[in-house]
Amino acid sequence: MPPLLVPGVLQRSHCVAPPGWSRWLVPPAALSVHLAIGQAYAWSVFKPPLEESLNLSGTASALPFQLAMVMLGLSAAFGGKLVERNGPRWAMAVSALCFSSGFLVSALGAGTGQYWLVVVGYGFVGGIGLGIGYISPVSTLLKWFPDRPGMATGIAIMGFGGGALIASPWSAQMLSAFEPGSAGIARTFLVMGLVYAVFMTLGVLLVRVPADDWRPPGWAPSAAVAKPLVTTGHVSADNALRTPQFWLLWVVLCTNVTAGIGILEKAAPMITDFFSGTSAPVGVTAAAGFVGLLSLANMLGRFTWSSTSDLVGRKNIYRLYLGVGMLMYLAIALLGDSSKALFIICTAVIVSFYGGGFATVPAYLKDLFGTFQVGAIHGRLLTAWSTAGILGPLIVNAVADAGESAGRTGPGLYTFSFSLMIGLLVVGFLANELVRPVHERYHEPTLSGADSRLQTARPEEAAQ
Repeated sequence: MPPLLVPGVLQRSHCVAPPGWSRWLVPPAALSVHLAIGQAYAWSVFKPPLEESLNLSGTASALPFQLAMVMLGLSAAFGGKLVERNGPRWAMAVSALCFSSGFLVSALGAGTGQYWLVVVGYGFVGGIGLGIGYISPVSTLLKWFPDRPGMATGIAIMGFGGGALIASPWSAQMLSAFEPGSAGIARTFLVMGLVYAVFMTLGVLLVRVPADDWRPPGWAPSAAVAKPLVTTGHVSADNALRTPQFWLLWVVLCTNVTAGIGILEKAAPMITDFFSGTSAPVGVTAAAGFVGLLSLANMLGRFTWSSTSDLVGRKNIYRLYLGVGMLMYLAIALLGDSSKALFIICTAVIVSFYGGGFATVPAYLKDLFGTFQVGAIHGRLLTAWSTAGILGPLIVNAVADAGESAGRTGPGLYTFSFSLMIGLLVVGFLANELVRPVHERYHEPTLSGADSRLQTARPEEAAQ
């Protein structure tokens, strides 16, 4: 988008931080967006009332969420360059507008009984807000925290994992407080759209980008590039697609996400099925509590593991995600129904790796490709998430349905799908092992080297 089409207050040049401005104000700005769009993980709260009031099937009630996930990947992939060019304030504003408008359109659809408006509003319009909002703070955080990139992105992306912890009980409370039926759903959508608009606007107003010559006190670029896989060069988003490293990371992210989302999507019925034939079956309330525990593991894993990656390196932390993930799946498959504690611990660890993988990958990209267009590269890599969002639930549900048709019960419904997950994690582990530094032929000539100004230069200026 040409700068003239971007309102002045939203332009990158209008949000450069003044001297002395604290970089620790950027993570709260990012959190204001990610905590809001993280509501997507709480969509299941709306499924039962929508099905009842609009006479929908379970498959139909999942359409808004599925479309939102697809649009998240597509808008992140195709909008990444715009985010880099126009800056985080513009991106957060677009995200707030689309995400909030999606709720308002959905409110109209629920109120008038036109379900297609809910699908278009939440899934299409809101999904664009999800994708743009998800990548909006990434490159800015990496520029503010070159000394701790994993921790910085972990703080923000932790919000996406934890958004459901706020949205789920809040949505349920409003649905019970308003009158039952489509009118109550419409009012809930309306309130959420307005509240999220205000909450996300706080991040729009707060976010800043660093000045070209800014550095963290006591930090030198030479200290960072001494680590394995950390480059001094910069790779454009287009060139990144031509590197084997991008596609290896695509496989790594896709397999890690598939393994995690396979647990998340079917968590409540899975724990119920596993212990249905034991002396201590799991009830509905306990299953709901298990889902909440997994949400907490998802959120904490994003911060804990990505921060750890600053110390041990990105490649090593993905060895943990993928290698230990295999062992956790194997333990569940062999011993899961023998102990509730073992089942809960193993699944929580897998989901924490799922969240940690999301939070670590921006720093991994920054190590390999530099900061030039890392937000755009990250956006394109998120197509792996869209793929995994279809692949993970498909594997687990299809295998469970086939097993049920064959007369199997309990853990037997999931044994084969867990074996497939282990196989996918092996593929991801091998892909991670093949990652090497990006060859210099892919570097931008005017950006290569350890020139301190260019390390944080704005993409449109650095390309001139």
